[in-house]
Amino acid sequence: MTLDVTAAPSLNFNDRKAAISLILLHYTGMHSGEAALMRLRDPQAQVSAHYLVEEDGRIFQLVGEDKRAWHAGVGRWQGETDINSASIGIEIVNGGHDFNLPGYPPEQIESVIALVRDLMSRHTLGPDRVIGHSDVAPGRKQDPGEHFPWGELVAAGCARAMPAEPGAGGDMAEYLGRIGYSLEPGLEAVVEAFQRRWRPSRVDGVLDDETRGLIARLATQGDD
Repeated sequence: MTLDVTAAPSLNFNDRKAAISLILLHYTGMHSGEAALMRLRDPQAQVSAHYLVEEDGRIFQLVGEDKRAWHAGVGRWQGETDINSASIGIEIVNGGHDFNLPGYPPEQIESVIALVRDLMSRHTLGPDRVIGHSDVAPGRKQDPGEHFPWGELVAAGCARAMPAEPGAGGDMAEYLGRIGYSLEPGLEAVVEAFQRRWRPSRVDGVLDDETRGLIARLATQGDD
């Protein structure tokens, strides 16, 4: 797929303070893509992202990749606390939890995959560097939500796969930290964020046997 990107400049950015090491996926959580695009370009809103992907697959670029867009807020991943400086932010048009978690259209996900693949190639990033907003801000953010089709990104080589082999038993808090999560929001919030990405069929923050097994697999095994 050839990328067709439309410029829609936003003034909401500043200079990066770190090298790009992450691609961060969001949902817009608004009733329409038009409304989200307006907000991301409104100087009074003081929010932005590098890209926005519409439901029909159109891609808009709001901020240059060399600049620090304002999309992540307070968060942490693998010790990095300035997520905005370290990441490229992609807003995906979707109503999210406030609008009953609508699905993501195929043409939209096709464009997300094409964009992520291009970014990974140009910035030399592996699939483990593609994460969700909820991963860096457990308990505060839920996007891109449990209906986001991570499996399609995994199949395309654009997100980390769950290792096939069982993991070794151990301390779950330590394992979550090893994966990259900050434990500051509390264990339940972090477990919920993990489940939203890796066990979306039941997101309840409970460390049940299935969740424990998945955490151990991810923390102690390499990628498939």
